[in-house]
Amino acid sequence: MADAKPLHASSPAPEGATGVLVLASGDVVWGRGFGAEGQAVGEVCFHTAMTGYQEIMTDPSFAGQIINFTFPHIGNVGANAEDIEADDPHALGMIVREDVTEPSNFRAVERLDEWMRKHERIGLSGIDTRALTRRIRLGGAPNGVIAHSQDGKFDIPLLLKMAQEWPGLEGMDLAITVSCETHFGWKDGVWRLGAGYDTSAGDSGRPHVVAIDYGSKRNIFRNLVRAGADVTVLPANATFEQAMAFNPDGFFLSNGPGDPAATGEYAVPVIREMIDSGKPVFGICLGHQLLALAVGAQTSKMFQGHRGANHPVKRIEDGAVEITSMNHGFAVLSETLPANARETHVSLFDGSNCGFELTDKPVFAVQYHPEASPGPQDSLYLFERFVGMMR
Repeated sequence: MADAKPLHASSPAPEGATGVLVLASGDVVWGRGFGAEGQAVGEVCFHTAMTGYQEIMTDPSFAGQIINFTFPHIGNVGANAEDIEADDPHALGMIVREDVTEPSNFRAVERLDEWMRKHERIGLSGIDTRALTRRIRLGGAPNGVIAHSQDGKFDIPLLLKMAQEWPGLEGMDLAITVSCETHFGWKDGVWRLGAGYDTSAGDSGRPHVVAIDYGSKRNIFRNLVRAGADVTVLPANATFEQAMAFNPDGFFLSNGPGDPAATGEYAVPVIREMIDSGKPVFGICLGHQLLALAVGAQTSKMFQGHRGANHPVKRIEDGAVEITSMNHGFAVLSETLPANARETHVSLFDGSNCGFELTDKPVFAVQYHPEASPGPQDSLYLFERFVGMMR
């Protein structure tokens, strides 16, 4: 690795340091803590989005991860109760370049650091986030501990031990920990400035989709409603019989955290029955990976993953390029797709698989997030396509 030296190693803490990131490699990165005090261990990844930090922090796909934001000015639009994808954050903490400032946005109701404290999440500012990003790009996403203490006192050997003993995301089923516990109906549509979330959607004549919640973002359900569907959400470990009891016109497989192979132990047999039913099936992110496993393909852990709101994806059918939102650390291996699966989208960053469809069933999936939140809306047509298939 080109940069083999610690980014900033020192003990005891330098003057003014109230936060620290300790990597399993032994690197110690000092900064200024904000939000909750305490410590959390997980995988350190970087995210390139310039907006939407609340949506990112509350995305259940980030369970078990600490986010290094490459955009330096995180927190400058404050926090509110609308820009969330779950009631509470699922990311363990955030690492940022500049200190959190007073919000400069008419929608803000509180400062980001106050929101982080309220939700018991740790923040670390004053970090050279570009250097940390380069470290991840060169060495892969490391395990690490983020810690915050206002007195600046840390047991570095203990934090290092925590980072080194954490098993990592490979082989870990996290979907079951972030999924809903029982079924519920979803009615809200998408958000509009000055109007909030649309609640006017009716039930009459709308196709009914059963969505399996592996760690879903709410904006997925909102866009299914916007596209004309009635939505019922079921837990990650729901059986095929439980799903069919709602008389669905199609099945949706959501995003979520962790290793698809681990979640697939209970999810894949159910998904195979969904495919065999002949009803339309649509998968996103983890749902895309689980659907690939169900048809006989394989997945693998990525070196650094794809996380950002500006990822170019080529649509093979017509060569069009969609700018997409992504958040995944595992990928479907294109060469393992079966003969009846056709690759539909590929990443223009590294050529990895970003979508496929079956040639003999109404089944398709994409690796990226067409619902955005945050990110561009180039791919909203996929929800309309799915609802059209159910009709």
